[in-house]
Amino acid sequence: MAHTVLTIGRQFGSGGRIVAQRVAEALHIPFYDKAVIDLAAKETGLSEEFIRQAEQKKTSSFLYNLYMSTQNLPVSDQVFIAESDVIRKVAAQGPCVIVGRCADYVLRNQEDVLNVFIHAPLDERIFRAKEEYHVDAPDVRSYVLKHDKSRAAYYEHFSDRVWGKAQNYHLAVSSTIGLDNVVDLILTLARERGLGA
Repeated sequence: MAHTVLTIGRQFGSGGRIVAQRVAEALHIPFYDKAVIDLAAKETGLSEEFIRQAEQKKTSSFLYNLYMSTQNLPVSDQVFIAESDVIRKVAAQGPCVIVGRCADYVLRNQEDVLNVFIHAPLDERIFRAKEEYHVDAPDVRSYVLKHDKSRAAYYEHFSDRVWGKAQNYHLAVSSTIGLDNVVDLILTLARERGLGA
């Protein structure tokens, strides 16, 4: 079956996680977001909170460190490797939706993957962060931009790609067309590729 795994990257506040959940529910397939952290914690013996913190930190050169020795890898790189292993395992088990964590890059050599990136204008993302995500920060704009910067840094540190660049995905779509429409687009494409009924 072609394209059995969906990876969804997203800008903060774009509604990407909501879309991913709805797609997984509509297709009756597993949804992995924070569950990747839980599974990586079980495999490594590290706490979930420790892994969350490690995700926020990056080191100077992942590929250089990997080349030198896995025994001397910084914790953030070890966490990335553990999460990558989890992503490959859940993708091998069957159809699923995986949010973030460089899943599109981790699964780049697999043919049965459909990669999606969801974006939106900053004003809309700020509005969603306030009204739907209930972000209670003194400066919501800075909060949104900080999350995007962190996601971009993480992605670009562990891959050889630019985060959010359309060429990295089969579909890059703005959530300004409405979350329901984004869900429908992804479902149509997934079903055309043989996933779901």
